[in-house]
Amino acid sequence: MSTAESSPSSSPALLLACLCAAWCPTCVSYQEAFQALAAQHPEARLVWIDIEDHADALEAGDEDIPDIENFPTLLLLRDGQAVFHGTVLPHAQVAERLLQQAPSLRPLADASVRALARAVAGLAADPALDMG
Repeated sequence: MSTAESSPSSSPALLLACLCAAWCPTCVSYQEAFQALAAQHPEARLVWIDIEDHADALEAGDEDIPDIENFPTLLLLRDGQAVFHGTVLPHAQVAERLLQQAPSLRPLADASVRALARAVAGLAADPALDMG
């Protein structure tokens, strides 16, 4: 069985979300590199979430979801749990390294990041956000 066809039990489900804004020139230039990275990593889902288009979902209810103020911000989920959240340099190599390190990263304990992870996982159900 190839890596791309691995069963969920043999490797963790990875979701890498880029939280950006259409008005941000850094995001616009990073989007192409992020899309190319998605093509190189069929074992992971890479999604692009415009924080303004999806503001309602990212400000859900009573949960304290952190504001996304710097771009690009990446959120990496492994089996639905956040293992990385932060602003990164807009270089594909940074996201590449995150994907490589995903199996060894520990789940984040911060309640607000866990709330963001739930919101992003819900948004990621929309196939229109896929970069691959």
